[in-house]
Amino acid sequence: MDALLARRVAGERLEDVLGWARFGGRRWVVASGVFVPRQRSTALVEAATAHARPGDTVLDLGCGTGALAGALADRVPGLVVHATDLLPAATACARSNLPGAHVHTGDLFEPLPAGLRFDVVLANVPYVPTAGIAHLPVEMREHEDRRTLDGGADGLDVLRRVLAGAGERLTGRGRLFTELDEAQTGPAVRCAREHGLDAEVLPAPSGEEDEEDGSRVLSVRVGAPQVAMSTNRE
Repeated sequence: MDALLARRVAGERLEDVLGWARFGGRRWVVASGVFVPRQRSTALVEAATAHARPGDTVLDLGCGTGALAGALADRVPGLVVHATDLLPAATACARSNLPGAHVHTGDLFEPLPAGLRFDVVLANVPYVPTAGIAHLPVEMREHEDRRTLDGGADGLDVLRRVLAGAGERLTGRGRLFTELDEAQTGPAVRCAREHGLDAEVLPAPSGEEDEEDGSRVLSVRVGAPQVAMSTNRE
């Protein structure tokens, strides 16, 4: 206990000291540097749960521990789960936490088999603006891989890449759910539309915005094809 306490006092994340993080009513294996699931991401899982059907093919994009896909699978039976992450330490955790899932190490959609499409994509990608990282708690700044936090100048660099590739990875009824700051929703919606996607900001749980962090969930789907209108006048 003294040794564990000393590690915590020295600034290590509580989850690293314990070896696990609690999310969605369960414990998930964590390793040093791997993104720890935040409780606010419960809203992301709830939104996906409302859309998912038994037997759906699901992707946890930038999965970290895999807790989001795992929590969704706990709620919806029979899902076929895929997960990707750039960090080998993260995919090692995901393999431990998601027995039977297909876990791929690589950047976003890149390591996935060609042509594979998904009914649900959970994309909790980095959305902290670079300048904002200096204001995060020290345990996050010093003990989480910066690539799991840094979203570029406006926090949307990684999400833009996700939206650019989402159209060819979603099924006809597929939806991508992502978490972002409320102030980022306008630019994110515009970016989605530029890539032929429909996007909507979902209401906060219980109709109340999260006063602590202001995060919101964005739901994205492939846009309906535009029907050309005749200009002939007779």
